[in-house]
Amino acid sequence: MLEGRRILLIIGGGIAAYKSLELIRRLKERGASVRAILTRGGAQFITPLAVGSLTGEKVSSELFSLTDEAEMGHIELSRAADLLVVAPATAHLMARMAAGLADDLATTVLLATDKPVLVAPAMNVRMWSHAATQRNLARLAADGIAVVGPNEGPMACNEFGPGRMAEPAEILAAIEASFGAGPLAGRRALVTAGPTREPIDPVRYIANRSSGRQGYAIAEALARLGADTTLVSGPAEIAPPAAVRCVKVETAGEMLAACEAALPVEVAVCAAAVADWRARAQANQKIKKSKAGLPALELVENPDILATLSRPGPRRPRLVVGFAAETEDVIAHASAKRAAKGCDWIVANDVSPGTGIMGGEENAVHLITPAGAESWERAPKSAVAARLAARIAETLAGGAS
Repeated sequence: MLEGRRILLIIGGGIAAYKSLELIRRLKERGASVRAILTRGGAQFITPLAVGSLTGEKVSSELFSLTDEAEMGHIELSRAADLLVVAPATAHLMARMAAGLADDLATTVLLATDKPVLVAPAMNVRMWSHAATQRNLARLAADGIAVVGPNEGPMACNEFGPGRMAEPAEILAAIEASFGAGPLAGRRALVTAGPTREPIDPVRYIANRSSGRQGYAIAEALARLGADTTLVSGPAEIAPPAAVRCVKVETAGEMLAACEAALPVEVAVCAAAVADWRARAQANQKIKKSKAGLPALELVENPDILATLSRPGPRRPRLVVGFAAETEDVIAHASAKRAAKGCDWIVANDVSPGTGIMGGEENAVHLITPAGAESWERAPKSAVAARLAARIAETLAGGAS
């Protein structure tokens, strides 16, 4: 996807610098050439030898290098690349960029470049949320600099929240998207997310604890890989990703209708926590307490969206991925669900109360495919989404299933 593209990677001084090594490896795998600037802070976490071994190029670090600057090396670095990527972009480095400073090789190159710049912020949660950092972020955005991340999750400082650098797969997707070279470019995707609400009367409804975060993250990850993505969302208290088409619904019936209207697509990911039942009859007025006792509530099954999309036929997506939220025998129950629904994959997770997964920021999933079960380590939901999107892209391209 990136054959012949020239990337200049600027590695800032943060613990997330170790992820830059994996990013280099992935860029090289896709045919990109990578040169690196390792800041003094970055060199406190990884070595020039490690970076140079992966890039196959000399690693630059000093502005006042007699050998490099005799040939105006900072100008050559700033102009020879197709894209400059700053990962990690620390609060300090972003502040210097926003102010237009040129007090070391990295900031001098960034000020001298005429090429696009992408930054992947990484810092403590309080530093990220500080008004000064947000002002700097707005300034960089106004200057045309693209941003990927940060993610929410646990940090090396033992705090939790936004500030974790985006995973290498996410940064790679953003790089590909910047060149219009996403592996899902030209393909259509459908994602469902969030809970549904099944009315009992004008006040009460049947619902569940789903936040929609995992489905929203998947929709965003697919869009970053270039897919034309439709997100069908039940009620969720988070903003939909900017790069997707979002259709808001309330009930399972409305969700199914919206999904069918979005067809045809090449991949459908059913991450929504759809209510299994609804009230057979909805009261027109609020049901009042009565001395006669509890009102009778007759339930009927909701339409099965995953099974419907999985049915053989000309409008069936090439790849249908379901989700299974379980509290026991997770892999066994999810495998049985995959067979019963007729979908291609099931992403299963344990949503027992002690896991904190339902409605939380992280997920630990098992990917169930015809080849068996594959267990993934617990990670922020954005990282799980990026990994799943990459796997989808690989499969649609004819790779592993």
